Amino acid sequence: MTERCAWFLTGTDTEIGKTFVACALLHAARTRGLKAVGMKPVAAGADEVGNERINEDAALLRAAGSFDPGLATLNPYCLKSPIAPHIAAAEEGITIEPAPIRSAFERLAARADVVVVEGAGGFLVPLGPGFDTADLARALDLPVILVVGMRLGCINHALLTAEAITARGLALAGWVANRIDPDMLRFDENLATLEARIGAPLLGIVPHCDDPASAARHLRLPD
Repeated sequence: MTERCAWFLTGTDTEIGKTFVACALLHAARTRGLKAVGMKPVAAGADEVGNERINEDAALLRAAGSFDPGLATLNPYCLKSPIAPHIAAAEEGITIEPAPIRSAFERLAARADVVVVEGAGGFLVPLGPGFDTADLARALDLPVILVVGMRLGCINHALLTAEAITARGLALAGWVANRIDPDMLRFDENLATLEARIGAPLLGIVPHCDDPASAARHLRLPD
């Protein structure tokens, strides 16, 4: 891996540990002496704190990075309701557009060696009319890291998502097996099936834990 790299991180579904893995990747980069920062272009679900809206995922990414770029840059679109982002945006009369996100990303990339951009929900989540998360990844022109939430049903979700990534003309830089269900039956067999069928390197197996700094020891950055 060379310096000044960026990846778009997506997942097989919502609530499968994207933010946790994004934070772990930031810690992994920092242990290599790289200046790393996270980005959450679109977040739905926020608390009002003073004059700011703060999304929990954005706050975790800010804490895991090498520096604080400010929430307006790290999370350009922070929507109040914890629902699908295109619905939340419509309720607020907001149009999510790629240009402000691209501008914020470029500011981050100018200051960091590594930028991890975390998508919202799964890979094809709508962000507005004719615009979805996959379009955002293309607008940023970034290779993709896929987080697979290891639980029953993950094989189908992972393979469909990997296929959708390549169908959109994006490079799949690697994938992460995140053990969200510590009691998953036949974990090794499921993992072997995914390794055989996903045409990208396995970047690590993240154990069931709540400390991204510890999880970082189980991850490597894409080449």
